[in-house]
Amino acid sequence: MTEPIAIDRAFAERLFDELAARTGDAPGITRAAYGEGEQIAHDVMSREAAALGLTRHVDPAGNLYLTYEGRDPSLASWVVGSHLDSVPHGGNFDGAAGVITGLCAVRALVEAGIRPRRAITVMAIRAEESNWFPLSYLGSRAALGLLPQESLATPRSDTGVALAEHMRRLGLDPTRVGEGRVHLDPARLHGFIELHIEQGPVLEAADVPIGLVTGISGSFRYRRAHILGEWGHSGAVPRGHRHDAVFALADLVTALDRLWGEVLAEGEGATVTFGEVGTDPALHGFSKVPGEVSFCLDVRSLSPACLDRIHAGLMEIVAGIEAARGVRFELGARTGSAPARLDDALRARLAGVAAARGAGHVEMASGAGHDTAVFANAGVPSALVFLRNQNGSHNPDEAMEMADFVVAADVIAHLLARDDNG
Repeated sequence: MTEPIAIDRAFAERLFDELAARTGDAPGITRAAYGEGEQIAHDVMSREAAALGLTRHVDPAGNLYLTYEGRDPSLASWVVGSHLDSVPHGGNFDGAAGVITGLCAVRALVEAGIRPRRAITVMAIRAEESNWFPLSYLGSRAALGLLPQESLATPRSDTGVALAEHMRRLGLDPTRVGEGRVHLDPARLHGFIELHIEQGPVLEAADVPIGLVTGISGSFRYRRAHILGEWGHSGAVPRGHRHDAVFALADLVTALDRLWGEVLAEGEGATVTFGEVGTDPALHGFSKVPGEVSFCLDVRSLSPACLDRIHAGLMEIVAGIEAARGVRFELGARTGSAPARLDDALRARLAGVAAARGAGHVEMASGAGHDTAVFANAGVPSALVFLRNQNGSHNPDEAMEMADFVVAADVIAHLLARDDNG
């Protein structure tokens, strides 16, 4: 007879507390991708997995796999996980909650004396936060053999050191990564489940702990865009003779905002964000017409057609502003990610378990990107579970409630334990 499945809240709290203490970087925490903080987190998870008797494996890109072997090795396995890196001075729960959920779920099964038919792998994915390397889903794409070889030359934002060298410093094998070898075969994966704190206010406003995600937005991004005009004296250059980069940027923002409104009015979902804007402090001045301005642009949508439409609109707007203002746009490299529709059947099963366990939940889309998108687009049945979280994310004030965490981990543990997993 097995014992009831129960999530050990104290175990989870201990792990969160240790991560906060060892990767703290006031006013928040910092776990740089392929850096000390991320590696500390990987080492903590490895230690706890060893105590549970799990099998440990690290792939050439540094993704960590902690496996609870199933009764039937011939069956495709579950993967439960998320990332362990953070943004600089971020919060303690973004990413880490998903990996700790996997360990908590497996620990609950071990303590209940349950060994499921199929293996369960807790995966700690490298480098999800693209502020370190401007590459979407670096770790998960590497695991599936989808990371382009040229990505290895990408410098990290804080060190300027190439990704390949950061890998080597951790004893990893960037050469094998660059060969595009598949470490995780989608055909051998029964499903991928990621728990992640919600990064917006929807669940808090709805007063429910869990969101079951229907799809993940894709994006196009210009991270280092510039508008080049002509510097001039603020009092001596008349309007008709100016090539003002800041007014050109204002035209761009206004026109894209108008296009965004049109898209929303037609029933499409999208977001448009200019997250960084600035003139060069070494050149700008109170009495100078600005001759250059830099900006970044992040456009997201669940619809590839919508992304294409907004991008086409952007190109038309840019051409018009260049002609009208006598400026030149240098948008730089375009990056981004593909939208992902998540598995309806797996989401329905999670909803059924949540209802049976008395866990309030809603269905919702994700405007933020998550590694789940890579697995879904590779053909793996995939689910993303959002957890109610106060104060947003990517900041030190993330305020996930442990009671909500236990509810979500309980749902995932009971799904994994079911005998009808096939």
